[in-house]
Amino acid sequence: MTEHRTRPAGPRRSADVAVRLRALSGVSEELLDRTPHERAKYTALGGVVFGTSVIAAFSMWNFATEALGRASVLAVIPTVIWMLFILNLDRLLVTPQPNARRQAGPLVLRLLIALMLGVVIAEPLVLRIFATAVEEHVAGERIGDIDRLRSNLVRCNPVPDTTTVTAPKNCASAYVLSFSEAPGQQADELGTLRSDAATLQKRVDRDTNRLEAIDTEVRAECRQLIRIAGTGLYQRTSECLRLRAKAQDYRTSHHTEQNETRLAGMNSRIESLGGRLTSARDDFSKARDTAIEKRISDERAKQKEIGVLERIQALDDLAGGNTVVRVGIWMIRLLFVLLDMLPVMVKFLSRENSYEQMLTIHSNSAVRVYGEQVRLDERRALADFEIAQDAIEQEIRRNRAESEAALREHTAAMNIRVRQAVNALEDELRRTAGV
Repeated sequence: MTEHRTRPAGPRRSADVAVRLRALSGVSEELLDRTPHERAKYTALGGVVFGTSVIAAFSMWNFATEALGRASVLAVIPTVIWMLFILNLDRLLVTPQPNARRQAGPLVLRLLIALMLGVVIAEPLVLRIFATAVEEHVAGERIGDIDRLRSNLVRCNPVPDTTTVTAPKNCASAYVLSFSEAPGQQADELGTLRSDAATLQKRVDRDTNRLEAIDTEVRAECRQLIRIAGTGLYQRTSECLRLRAKAQDYRTSHHTEQNETRLAGMNSRIESLGGRLTSARDDFSKARDTAIEKRISDERAKQKEIGVLERIQALDDLAGGNTVVRVGIWMIRLLFVLLDMLPVMVKFLSRENSYEQMLTIHSNSAVRVYGEQVRLDERRALADFEIAQDAIEQEIRRNRAESEAALREHTAAMNIRVRQAVNALEDELRRTAGV
């Protein structure tokens, strides 16, 4: 007994599933009972509608997860809403319509709607299929952007040689960094000091050459000694003494010793400033490198998850650079577009069947019955109006007759009272005359 009762459970469940699928195609089970051979077709059509909605849900899931940057429970909400919307819209498009004569206008309109939905649904799926290539392309583009940013930051922020810092040509303000200290002032001071030292070195060299020439003359002249006749001693010549005085006067007037001392001090200061400038430039280079790394870190922080627009742009770049990839992308797009258009195409490209003919007959009959019912209700309403009008007119006539009868009764009563008064007056006159 138990086995006999549990066996039909499987067919019953499959029948319930078939009924639910046929409900997605918008058919009436009551009419299908008269055309049972059409059940399989509309069951399959309902399955196609359900499959299209599942594909749309998968597409929206991919789109939502890519927009959020991760798989999240929040992505379920738009996925379910989108699935129900596509399910009901496809059901609306494939629901059999009475008196549908395959006119071109409605068919083209519904196909265009299906085409637009197919394009919207297909794009996230195409991005999902080419996700690896897209992510590699985006990663390469991001690395290139970082390298270009680093190059521009280095080029637009050179080590300054003067206090007046000007950015090189073709450098946007976004690439120019700001620093608290720069070695330009020390470079200006060192340049001025080197220029002064070079000028002083020329003067010292000129004075030294002149003194060497005078000293040469002094040495040549002072080697000659003359004998004094009175004493018999030897002494320098007067020319030697004059040349020595000339050399001493030249040293005094041209400040040769002071200039040499000053030049030595300037060279020592130049050496000190050169070391400080080298150290300042090293510090500036380190500060610039730190600022550049921070800027690059900020730029990398912006490049978190790959967004939808970035993926679409990368896919277009891949399609534009490779004919095979472009053809593959468009083939996959067309495939998903055709899959979404499939319910409408199956519905409207097939010939009119017996169910649709019965639906037309049933619809026309319902229209005629409704029309007769409306006319009957109209006649009943008009009859009610006529009856009510007759009742009102009869009531008016009855009230008018009653009013006229009451008037006649009142008139008769008044006439009687008048005659009675006249008779009473005559009797009174007679009595008066007899007396």
